[in-house]
Amino acid sequence: MTALGAHRSPGDWSIISIHMESLRELYRIGHGPSSSHTMGPRRAAEIFHARCPGAQRYRVELYGSLAATGRGHLTDVAITAALQPQPVEVSWKADTLLPLHPNGMRFEGLDGQGQVLDSWQVYSIGGGALQEEGQPLERRSLYNLHSMKEILKYCTQSGKAFWEYVEECEGSQIWSYLAEVWQAMQASIQRGLQAEGVLPGGLGLARKASAFYRKTALSGGNFIQKGYLAAYALAVAEENASCGRIATAPTCGSAGIVPAVLHHVQDYMNLPDDIVLRALASAGLVGNLIKYNASISGAQVGCQGEVGAACAMAAAAATQLLGGTVRQIEYAAEMGLEHHLGLTCDPVDGLVQIPCIERNVFASTRAVSCANYALFSDGSHRVSFDEVVQVMQQTGHDLPSLYRETASGGLARAYRFPPGQETNPEDKGKIA
Repeated sequence: MTALGAHRSPGDWSIISIHMESLRELYRIGHGPSSSHTMGPRRAAEIFHARCPGAQRYRVELYGSLAATGRGHLTDVAITAALQPQPVEVSWKADTLLPLHPNGMRFEGLDGQGQVLDSWQVYSIGGGALQEEGQPLERRSLYNLHSMKEILKYCTQSGKAFWEYVEECEGSQIWSYLAEVWQAMQASIQRGLQAEGVLPGGLGLARKASAFYRKTALSGGNFIQKGYLAAYALAVAEENASCGRIATAPTCGSAGIVPAVLHHVQDYMNLPDDIVLRALASAGLVGNLIKYNASISGAQVGCQGEVGAACAMAAAAATQLLGGTVRQIEYAAEMGLEHHLGLTCDPVDGLVQIPCIERNVFASTRAVSCANYALFSDGSHRVSFDEVVQVMQQTGHDLPSLYRETASGGLARAYRFPPGQETNPEDKGKIA
């Protein structure tokens, strides 16, 4: 089975507060299927293992959304892998919500007599990030400007592009990291285009990226452009669903959108990688603003915070690659998020497959449409990006919990397995 976790050593993990930090925290390289339900819990388990190494066994309680969809997201598999070789007892408490976030966890390390040596309560707050229980929500920031309005004003007055502002805040070393991210994105596309067969988990969902790609090659005209874009998005989303190595953008469930759009535009315009990395930086700035001022957690605001945020990021990147101004880039990002407002997170059987994979495809197409629309305009519009981010956050809070990654409403409730074809727990071990 493919190892789960992110592209760092356990000692590098830090507990963070919600603040606008480095793009290294937004773009994380690791294995799917979920940044909040797989990467985050895996990180938490590694941290607790390091602070309680003498435990003879571990007890882990998962709450809220983590418990409701954790089996489909392989949360227990990720935690157990991080705490091995000691035995791990996992308890699922979907009806219990901890105060800070829907994705709550409690770890306990036990000695040979069953006495608790240490305990720790922590939250997986989206995108693989963690928030420790009792830690104040500080507003520290690597970036000195925290709204699109402020950044637009600065860029307009200084003549700088969004990517230049990113470099100013992050330093020139950010480019080597983004190059690594772009390599991981491209690799996930290529693996996904070549892979065939059925996705693990029990839904019986066949991979489609390879067939889409081959059929597109035999087509012509406008279908070629749309067909290849769809194939790229499918490739990454299917790799994520198979626990493949991907880069969060900004989450695992939405990881196919940004790489698909970037790869599509790069190929269409024959652009060098350094130009693509600048667009990736601008996309990251958009994602960081959404993460800082609202949320990218499906358990907190629904899929609008995942697929909607990724669409906004991809729309911004495409507009920049196509020669747009900073105002046109902002407009494209605003449309990408606005037209996903209210999108629910309702994964069937808790798996990042239905409706998640197809949403990556359609959001990729919408991102390119937003870029084209913005480029036809002069960049002026009534509703600002900052306003849409605020509306998205409020909309997410207003959504009933059954539409926020609990698999208890929407498609997750409407779809029923045929008799005798329910998800087989043994499929958890069938990870490519």
